[in-house]
Amino acid sequence: MKKLELDLKPCDGFFNVREYDKKVEQAYSKVHELFSGTGRGNEYTGWLNLPLETNKKQIKDIKATAGRLRENSDYIINIGIGGSYLGTKAVYDFISPKSEGPEILYAGNTISGTQMKDLMDKIRDKDVSLCVVSKSGTTTEPAIAFRILEGFIKERYGVKAKERIVGITDAKKGAVKVLCDEMGYDSFVIPDNIGGRYSVLTPVGLVPLAASGVDIDELVAGAADMASYSKNLPNDATMYAAMRNLLLDGGKTIEIMAVYEESLRFFTEWWKQLFGESEGKEGKGIFPASVIFSADLHSMGQYIQEGNRNIFETVINIKNPPFDMKIPDTGQDSDGLAYLAGKTMNYVNETAMLATINAHRKGGVPNILINLEDQSGYSIGQLIYFFEFSCAVSGYLLGVNPFDQPGVEAYKTEMFKMLGKPGF
Repeated sequence: MKKLELDLKPCDGFFNVREYDKKVEQAYSKVHELFSGTGRGNEYTGWLNLPLETNKKQIKDIKATAGRLRENSDYIINIGIGGSYLGTKAVYDFISPKSEGPEILYAGNTISGTQMKDLMDKIRDKDVSLCVVSKSGTTTEPAIAFRILEGFIKERYGVKAKERIVGITDAKKGAVKVLCDEMGYDSFVIPDNIGGRYSVLTPVGLVPLAASGVDIDELVAGAADMASYSKNLPNDATMYAAMRNLLLDGGKTIEIMAVYEESLRFFTEWWKQLFGESEGKEGKGIFPASVIFSADLHSMGQYIQEGNRNIFETVINIKNPPFDMKIPDTGQDSDGLAYLAGKTMNYVNETAMLATINAHRKGGVPNILINLEDQSGYSIGQLIYFFEFSCAVSGYLLGVNPFDQPGVEAYKTEMFKMLGKPGF
């Protein structure tokens, strides 16, 4: 396979080699804990072998339901919040050229009445299907959205509404599961041993992506190859986990993911949840942030270059973007760009990336570079598993449980009290 490539050279000069070797050995022991099931939160490591265990029957069932939705819909609305939609959107936005299927829209990730009104206006005269993703069915944001959109579907399609609503939920319990059973909606299971932020390669992501026309076989194949590779030591995901924790030991408490393609914007959002929710507990963790370059070089560039030196960057580079454009020769130089005539935008973009890495390193910011071969489903499948694996190892190195999120309930408790929910 042409796997992603981890390049740690832009970190040279920011760490002691002996300390790095020691951290790698510690990471190896954490990999053993992960595979042996002896680490904290081991009951939520179902994602670890998931790509290798995804069976043909499940994919066939997903494709059958997705095909029906795709044929009958202008839009697929993915109702969910956090891990119930971020991974789906990350994959959908990344893959290019876009599929010819219906566009995926998103609901239930805010409580904004304005956003819901805009969505309703957009779908009013269109054919629509719903994928509601919720383990319990009672999470406030998606539950409100589903109330509204299920009513819309029922009013529009009557008895045929059940052909347009799919639940992705618990196997046995919860409001969505009960409703699917009562109404005859198709349903798929979110495995009990996989948390939301690790769930994109389950039906959580595969159903809406397949409905939009994405090749989910290619996506799973990329993840499966990375899973096989990560069973051996050394591997890139473990090296990445070791390096980021070594940088943390040296006072680098903020990691900025920098990308140079707009198609990766929502991948950075998925990554921020993955690492923020997995590591941010017990007073520990590296704060995950993101920038879209070169645009953010004109806003965040000054701080990154000369601000507080508690940051490092992880750069994702797509080696072979799907499209390119040549810069024309206009026969004049009033804009000062004649020296670029005949060069391509991708060439200039790559040069900007390399120059930025060099400048930031000179400014005291270590960089980690991850090269992807192309902008395919296979490549992002690899990237998803790479970060899932490295996040688990990194969490164990920190000494936290990377699979729980106790702090997420704090705002909910306060909100329910203020709203007057019974029992609060």
